[in-house]
Amino acid sequence: MSGGFFYFRKEEKIMPKTKLQSLVFTLMMVFCMVYLMTVYTISDKSGGLSMPIFWTALKEMWIEYVIVFLLIFFVITKLAQKLAFRIVNPATDKKILIILAIQCLTVCLIVPTITLIAVFIHNGFSTEWFIQWITLAVKCFQMALFLQIFFVGPFVRFLFRTIFKKQLVKSE
Repeated sequence: MSGGFFYFRKEEKIMPKTKLQSLVFTLMMVFCMVYLMTVYTISDKSGGLSMPIFWTALKEMWIEYVIVFLLIFFVITKLAQKLAFRIVNPATDKKILIILAIQCLTVCLIVPTITLIAVFIHNGFSTEWFIQWITLAVKCFQMALFLQIFFVGPFVRFLFRTIFKKQLVKSE
């Protein structure tokens, strides 16, 4: 049965089960999010979206990509899951609710963290760092949450299911 990348079947295995799967899933998710958020912030600073911004974002995203990957892979995912499991119960709640809780908490944790780091990377240390950070975090949070819930999250889970289809069936 097909239905695009928004399709979700209750019994379907969609989350990583091995370290390799976790690594690939995180690399894909972080790449998509950092790239699109870089496009967003560059287009916001330049007054609008244009074709050259897509190339510029691809060239400028790599420091944030590495930092976000390390944070997500080693710290944020575990913390987001721990916090999410205070809200939802993996044994009784629907998988989509669990996924959404983890996604929302991941965004809530990573956006303030990476925007603070980005302020120092791109603007240096100044007396205006706090205002720059809060302004950037507020601008980025709404887009990051939207992208994660409605586009990047479903898209990456679709890619992940496609790439690891045989392994996920074997792990049932």
